[in-house]
Amino acid sequence: MLLAAILLLSAIVFGTQLALAEESGMASASISASLNETELVSFVEYAVAYAHEHGKDMALKEFSNRTGSSINGELYIFAYDFNGTCIAHPFKTDWIGENKRNESDANGVLYVREGINAAREGKGFHYLIFPNPAHDNKSELKIAYVMKVDDNWFLGSGIYLSKISASFHEEARDELVAYVNEALQFAKENSKEESLSVFNDLNGTFTRDGRYIFARDHNGRSLALPYQPEIIGTIGIDDQDPNGVYLIRQLIDVAKRGNGFTYYIYPDPTRNMTETLKLSYVVDVEGTWFLGSGIYANDEKAS
Repeated sequence: MLLAAILLLSAIVFGTQLALAEESGMASASISASLNETELVSFVEYAVAYAHEHGKDMALKEFSNRTGSSINGELYIFAYDFNGTCIAHPFKTDWIGENKRNESDANGVLYVREGINAAREGKGFHYLIFPNPAHDNKSELKIAYVMKVDDNWFLGSGIYLSKISASFHEEARDELVAYVNEALQFAKENSKEESLSVFNDLNGTFTRDGRYIFARDHNGRSLALPYQPEIIGTIGIDDQDPNGVYLIRQLIDVAKRGNGFTYYIYPDPTRNMTETLKLSYVVDVEGTWFLGSGIYANDEKAS
């Protein structure tokens, strides 16, 4: 079958490069998944081409077959419609036909919604924590790539970043939410100008041992970022992290829902601005701007 040959070739290249990276220490030395992103993108593109060539029904049947030709190790295809209903998944067949729009991972990230938002743009990357079938279904960090098939549905796949810990303790997440809500209350009790002045002050009351509040408007314009003042006033709607995730777009999407969590890679001021996985929590303010803060992986201080 054409699909089997194409996906097998993609997976072989993927696996070979990953093995070489692990032998050389590259896989554990960098948080970036860029070494394998070309293979991941090709894997999804070929699956989309298969769906266009053979039709939706045949494609969904193939993608939901756990022993089918579209599965190679940890690589497999999943599919959703734009309402959030799962329509194909080889390892979650009980999900098929169920709406998973509000499904969250272990850290409260609504990853199906993030997939929908990325796919509405045509294609894109996002992070999530999900069981890895190649590691006895252990929950691991994953970068997913999704692509729109047509205006009704999309499909995707992902690379597991098994070397990166994304386990954020509940207590740390609760402290993060409390910190952001404290800043939100301050913003409600004071003018926007005064609030942003305090949030941008490295010696202010909301900059605490590396912790800080960031703020942007719904157009992506930076309003508060005390450790990177040169970015204030710039519009970052097209900013991407090292793995191609549109982090500002994600933050805006979450803020427009009212509040929530999302992942991306960002410089950590407590580690000399080393790029590190970050779990951020944001809240909307007045429907026009938002503020937030985050926890860095292996650190868990809101920063």
